[in-house]
Order: sequence, then C-alpha cells, then structure tokens
Amino acid sequence: MRPSVQAGRRRASFFSDNTLASRSILAGAYESAGDLDRAIPLYEATLADRERVLGADHPDTLQSRNNLACACESAGDLDRAIPLHETTLADRERVLGADHPHTLTSRNNLACAYRAAGDLNQAIPLHEATLADSERILGADHRTTGKS
Repeated sequence: MRPSVQAGRRRASFFSDNTLASRSILAGAYESAGDLDRAIPLYEATLADRERVLGADHPDTLQSRNNLACACESAGDLDRAIPLHETTLADRERVLGADHPHTLTSRNNLACAYRAAGDLNQAIPLHEATLADSERILGADHRTTGKS
C-alpha cells in the first residue's frame, strides 16, 4: 500500500476516534446537566459507531455501553439499564479479566442497578463481592473501593 494511502487511513482513524471521543464527552456533559433526552441518543449513536469502527470488544466500546447503561439508569429505565450493565460486565470479565478495575466498576454498577430495581437478593451479594475484590485488588484506601 502506498505511504500516502496508509497515512490517510491513519488520519481517518484518528479523526474517527477523536470524533467518537468528543461525542461521548458531550453526552456526558448533557448527562451531568440532567439533560438525559439529549445524552441517551448521543450515547446510543456513540455505542453503535464504536461497535462498527472499533469492534464490540474494544475497551472504548465497552465504556460506551457502560455510559449508556448508567444514563438509562439515571433516567429510571431499569428494564433497559440492567441488561446493558449485565452485558457490559460479562464482556469486561471476558475481555479485561475479573480483576480489572473497569470490571469491578461494572460489577458495582450492576449491583447499584439491581438495588435501584429493588432486587436486593442480587444486589447485596454483588456489592459484597465487589467490595471484597476491590479491597483485595486495589486496597482498602483506593478511591473506588469506598463506592463498592
């Protein structure tokens, strides 16, 4: 392949990644402002594009799914949020491993969604396991351990 074609593809990839990151940041700003009607469609579009461009197992794609799940949860759509959290957790365990900090975050997010849905039989053991693993892996004083 000619060097100019390779350079063009690298630039296109960079701009695509940059655009997707910018879109995700904007969605997060909308969510922080409480404008979930704008945040959720932007998270959905970012997830779809990251799946298409980066693949379903890319860490940025997994983060996009996590962001969408959290926004749906914030909007009170637990019927949508919980399956998104479950899928994100399963994929992060498979791709990143059970002890990765992002996997621990996903486990905690799922436990919180179960708790919000009133399913304490699933929430409490998941919170307990996440806390124990966070203390073991990250230490008791780590900033995310206290969130478990």
